[in-house]
Amino acid sequence: MHKLKSFFSLKELKTASILAFSFSAFLYFFYFGYKPYLLNTVLALYAFYLLLTQNRKTLFFAGFLIGTLWFYWIGFSFIYYDMAWAVPLNTLGFALIYGFIFWIVSYPSSPLWRGVMLFLLSLFEPFDFNWLQPELLFVKSYFGIHKWEYVLILFSLSLFVYFKKNPLFLLLLLPALSFSKPQVQELPLNVTIYQTKLDQNKKWNPLYIPQTIQKNLDAIDIAITKGKDLIVLPESAFPLFLNMHPDLIQKLKNRSQKIDIHTGSLFYENRHNFNASYYFHKGKMQIAKKMILVPFGEYIPLPSFLARPINEAIFGGAVDYLSASEPTDFNIKGVIFRNAICYEATCYEMYKDNPKFIIATSNNAWFAPSIQPSLQRLLMQFYATKSNTIILHAANSDGGGIIYP
Repeated sequence: MHKLKSFFSLKELKTASILAFSFSAFLYFFYFGYKPYLLNTVLALYAFYLLLTQNRKTLFFAGFLIGTLWFYWIGFSFIYYDMAWAVPLNTLGFALIYGFIFWIVSYPSSPLWRGVMLFLLSLFEPFDFNWLQPELLFVKSYFGIHKWEYVLILFSLSLFVYFKKNPLFLLLLLPALSFSKPQVQELPLNVTIYQTKLDQNKKWNPLYIPQTIQKNLDAIDIAITKGKDLIVLPESAFPLFLNMHPDLIQKLKNRSQKIDIHTGSLFYENRHNFNASYYFHKGKMQIAKKMILVPFGEYIPLPSFLARPINEAIFGGAVDYLSASEPTDFNIKGVIFRNAICYEATCYEMYKDNPKFIIATSNNAWFAPSIQPSLQRLLMQFYATKSNTIILHAANSDGGGIIYP
């Protein structure tokens, strides 16, 4: 017991818990339908203050809790591979990874250098996974989320701590304040975003696929009767390799004489699998292959000698999905829409040239019920605001809708 107490104290655990709560509160407020901008602002500043001032053990425990609070849901997908036993191990793994990351961040004792580490954290993507963005704490706050504003916040708080809590340095926060909220804008097309609630257990079951197909076709027909220009269906809305089903393609082509159709499905080519979007217009079909794959979901971001046994153990030796080399844009009735499939819509690469519109599709049923759709939507809001992009998001489960900059 004495050795255990020498490793940590209750005070350190308490502070770590407060830090993790302050760092994560905005996400859970959003999940439960609240957007307390002032409280989010205060808690975010306090979280970064604690990150600048606490010792290494406290930050390790805080990182452990943050990894748990943000990413406990990732292992839920193992349930559909008959590996429910791996869910808690996955949660523990993410907790330890982020505990270690925050332990590294805490290495400099100087608040100025620690501020630099927190800035570098915003550029770090472990295993190509980028969903812990520190600036995300300010999406629903009174501070801006651009990189220069994040730097200014860190600089102000670092100087505040370094010079013995001199309040004058907090004045540097003022230029980073932003009281603007997303403004609803008029879309150039009359769009239906088709939200589905298909249970992941049923989605790929052959017994339910005919029913799923008919529901999708019915939704398209309803959109036609309402005079819509475009209908957007979620990722893998048609749970099959659509290009291998010419009769279904013809049905979609026929309907596309009256309405443009954007839908998710799989694509098979030259013995390779692709996660894809299909766009139908006036009897013609275009295909967009996914460019950015989900690490440990659609590919294993490890050397082949490590990836191979993981593939065998979890995915039965199935090959990784292949990806496109660049993003795909669709010209829909004279308006350019960038295509983004699920994880892609939360990656900066899709926003590099500030596209005006993005069509994003997701299947969030892999992780239901959880905070995953809320975290995904906040990330989309983050990038939409930074790039001045309007996102049309169709999702199976939760998180869909129109996201304005």
